[in-house]
Amino acid sequence: MASLMAAKGNTRLCLGGDFCKADTKNVATRKISCYPLMDNAIKLKQRSLSVIASARSSRGIDSTINGSKVNRINVGEVAPVMGNKNRESTKEISGVDAPLHAVLLGRFVEDQFVYRQTFIIRSYEIGPDKTATMETLMNLLQETALNHVTSSGLAGNGFGATREMSLRKLIWVVTRIHVQVQRYSSWGDVVEIDTWVDATGKNGMRRDWIIRDYKTQEIITRATSTWVIMNQETRRLSKIPEQVREEVVPFYLNRVAVASDKNDSEKIDKLTDKTAERIRSGLAPRWSDMDANQHVNNVKYIGWILESVPINVLGNYDLTSMTLEYRRECQQSNLLESLTSSTASGTEDSNNYIHRRPDLEFTHLLRMLADKAEIVRARTQWHSKQKLN
Repeated sequence: MASLMAAKGNTRLCLGGDFCKADTKNVATRKISCYPLMDNAIKLKQRSLSVIASARSSRGIDSTINGSKVNRINVGEVAPVMGNKNRESTKEISGVDAPLHAVLLGRFVEDQFVYRQTFIIRSYEIGPDKTATMETLMNLLQETALNHVTSSGLAGNGFGATREMSLRKLIWVVTRIHVQVQRYSSWGDVVEIDTWVDATGKNGMRRDWIIRDYKTQEIITRATSTWVIMNQETRRLSKIPEQVREEVVPFYLNRVAVASDKNDSEKIDKLTDKTAERIRSGLAPRWSDMDANQHVNNVKYIGWILESVPINVLGNYDLTSMTLEYRRECQQSNLLESLTSSTASGTEDSNNYIHRRPDLEFTHLLRMLADKAEIVRARTQWHSKQKLN
C-alpha cells in the first residue's frame, strides 16, 4: 500500500520497489500500472497512473488515468470565486500552489454559467453487473451540485445553502428529480458532469445535469430537478427572500438538460395496500443515512424503493428512467414500507433507450410504517438487458 512519508524537508511516495530520486525542487515522480480484474478471466487492461508529490505542499497531488483527471481531483484548475456578481476567469496554476478547495473541486465553463467536474467510477460504486448504479449517479449529481455552490463563492455555513440563507437558517430541499440513463458507466470509466441552475415558478430553482463519457464525449445521462427553500428550525417551506434571489439570479442559465417533450412531468399516482402488487415492510434508516441537514439523504430513498421490485427485474433489466416526488422528510427513528406495482410495458425495439418505450414500468411509494404518511412517490422505467446484446 502506498504511504506518504516526510523526512528532512523532502517528500517521498512509497509505492513498493525502487523509487526515482527527487530532483532539486524536491519533486519525485513515478508511474505505476493498474490491472483491474475482469470477468474472472486473465484479461489485463493496463492503465497509466501518474502521481506527483511535492515537499512544498501536501496538497500537490496529481492523479491521472489514461490522461484523464480522476478521483474527484482537478489539479491545476482553480474554480474562481464568483460572489457579488464578480465573475473571474478560470486560472490555470500549479496544483502545489492552489488552495485545498481548488484541488478538490472542478471548474467553470461557458462564461462561468456551467460547472464541470470529472469522476472515476470506483469499485464500490458498481452493482452486480459491474456498472454504476442509479444511487451512484445520484450521489455524483449531488456532489457536483454542492461543489458548484461552494466554488461559486456563495456558500454559507449550511449544506449547500448560500450566505444569506445561512443567516436566515434556510436550506434547499429537492421536491422532484427526473433522471434518464442512456448507458451506465463501468468500473474504471471516467465521466464528466456539467450542472447549471435556473428559476422555476415564483419560489423554486431548477437544477439540471448532463453526464458524458469523458473519452468519447457521448452524453450518457440527463437529469433535471426542482428545489425549494425550507426553514431549518420550523421545517416549513419558505419563499425565497430577495437577498437570496439576488445571490443566485446571476448564475441562472436558460437551458434544459431534458427537453420538455421527453421530461416525465406527469403526476405520479398514489399506491395503496389494494393497488400495490408487492410491499416490503420494516425498512429502518440508520445513523449513516442521515445528512448534514438532519434528515435522511434523498439518495437513500432509491435503495428502499427498489427493495419491493421483483428480483428478476433487478437482474435482467436496466433502470433507464427514474422520477422521484418527495413528499416529506424522514428521520432516523421512522420505520418505512416500500410499495411497488407494474403500470405499463412496451414492445418497440431500438438500440436507443431514450427513444423507445420501456419494456417495464413501475409505480412506487415509500411511506411511514406507523401512520402510512407518504415520503416519496416514484416512477421507474426498465429495458431488457438481452435486447442490448
